[in-house]
Amino acid sequence: MSYITHEQLAKRPGVRELAQVATPEHESIVDSELMEATLTGADRSAWSIEDIEVADEALSAIEDAMVDAKSVIDGFLSRRGYLPLTSVPPIVNTWARVIVRYMLHKDRIGDSKDDPIVRDYQDAMKLLQLTADGKFSLGADDPTQSNGADLDVQFMSDGRVFGRGLV
Repeated sequence: MSYITHEQLAKRPGVRELAQVATPEHESIVDSELMEATLTGADRSAWSIEDIEVADEALSAIEDAMVDAKSVIDGFLSRRGYLPLTSVPPIVNTWARVIVRYMLHKDRIGDSKDDPIVRDYQDAMKLLQLTADGKFSLGADDPTQSNGADLDVQFMSDGRVFGRGLV
């Protein structure tokens, strides 16, 4: 199970950005509409075989980043005993998106101090570390919080001290 889908990535960060960063360096950037069709499994018959091959190479780079992101997240979550996840909590989906985006942008040149992609990645890493340390919860979908016995409130008392009966 992946923590993010192609369709979710197509929406955010978006097909244009994905095409720009995932297209192999020696090729022209994949057309945004072709990238969207490739990510969503739509009909690609309107494009040439060569363009589709480049789009498939870009998809392969995206999928590699998705696998790497899952491995990073699993490394942190396994330390806390969260694995296997039966469903993907929204925060894990967000972390996967941020990590995939960061990995695809790894060759960017510029000052990383003010880069929102780097900032989001560093924030995700901090939250993953806090999660591994038990200081941050996965929210309502947190598997360690779902054990009903741990969450039940029970009242217990000793027997009666006073009663209506006469002795």
